[in-house]
Amino acid sequence: MNFNVRTDRSLIRPAYKSNRFVLAEIVAPPARREHGRPPVNLAFVLDRSGSMNGDKIRLAKQAVEASIARLHDEDRFAIVVYDEQVDVVVGSTRATADARRMAVDRLKEIDARGSTNLGEGWLRGCEQVAAALSAEGVNRCLLLTDGLANVGITDRDELARHAGELRARGVSTTTFGVGDDFDEVLLQAMASGGGGHFYYIASATSIEDLITSEVGETLDIVARDVIVEVTAPDGVDVELLSPYPTRDGRGRTEIVVGDLTSDERVSIVLRLNFPYGQVGHSTGAVVGLADRDDVFADGSVKLVWEYATDQENDSQDRDREVDRAVARTFASRARQEAVGRNRAGDYKAAQRAVEATARRIRKYAGRDPELRAVVSELEGEAHQFMAPMALPALKVAYASASYVMRSRMPDGKVVKEPGRPPTEP
Repeated sequence: MNFNVRTDRSLIRPAYKSNRFVLAEIVAPPARREHGRPPVNLAFVLDRSGSMNGDKIRLAKQAVEASIARLHDEDRFAIVVYDEQVDVVVGSTRATADARRMAVDRLKEIDARGSTNLGEGWLRGCEQVAAALSAEGVNRCLLLTDGLANVGITDRDELARHAGELRARGVSTTTFGVGDDFDEVLLQAMASGGGGHFYYIASATSIEDLITSEVGETLDIVARDVIVEVTAPDGVDVELLSPYPTRDGRGRTEIVVGDLTSDERVSIVLRLNFPYGQVGHSTGAVVGLADRDDVFADGSVKLVWEYATDQENDSQDRDREVDRAVARTFASRARQEAVGRNRAGDYKAAQRAVEATARRIRKYAGRDPELRAVVSELEGEAHQFMAPMALPALKVAYASASYVMRSRMPDGKVVKEPGRPPTEP
């Protein structure tokens, strides 16, 4: 178990509103197998609209079959399918051998058809989870779609808001987008607000791997409802750069990290903006770590910044590990902005977003090879956004950026502490 917090620089300017970056790194503890694992309560929600016909729906059903085969009798699962209509194929039930066999038989009858009432299908799955909510376990809805929400609730903000509200009630959401036609911004927003994960599945052949991997992660959770708390004095503005939901209180910002699996490594990037001050005076912040089951007990770090002269500020050392994390975050944000601009046909703005970020990173990169590599990559990518990009390329760019900001591997899977293997499906 590990919680490490550091800042890029420890000096700030007295007559200028300085900003400094903070990197908080969390490593979850290993699973304690002798105590078993918490039960899981899952709902699998499958898009069966016409575009899912063929390999997509076949492989999605196989993924559900393989996933429920891993569950124990004390676990629960439900299966919901939707097009313009929503059907509960299997209502929430204990994952007994009989229930799993029944689910496999019922899945055989599911075919692709119709439109995409994503919102109602997902909410119906969440209802199944909520009806059997486990206070001791993990409660999650897994939504798979290959299309746009074109029936029922279609507004991104409304669906993301519902995901956040459900998360507050104990039901998290993970989303899987298949192919070229789904809305990646919507699915990432639902997963972020819902405390789960977003996956881009470029090829139907990867459906089973990623769904079963996500279920494997869920079975490997060791810390639930993890929160990073940042307490700062009046006048110090705390800005979260990593894409996690936040809750603000008086003088405190809570970052909702969600559930962590055994040995999972997560990095969170913050920017603190400081008011004017006097040379020799100092200010600080306390960054703490908490979770529902007190797995991370007494985890807090105090950071202190001192007001110093401009000369001292200009000559101070930088923490390159923080600089690299900040650069990766800003580069990922720029790529996602460029994707949106390119989709909208504003190609010059897309290019400018990437180039401006490259210039900003170059200013502090110095001779650091990792930072220079980030700059080089951005400069090499900028021209790609100057013309209409194919949908697969846009989705890869968006999803890859999302994975970096959420401390995930290039395929979206969990990052483990070095030396430990990723969760196997």
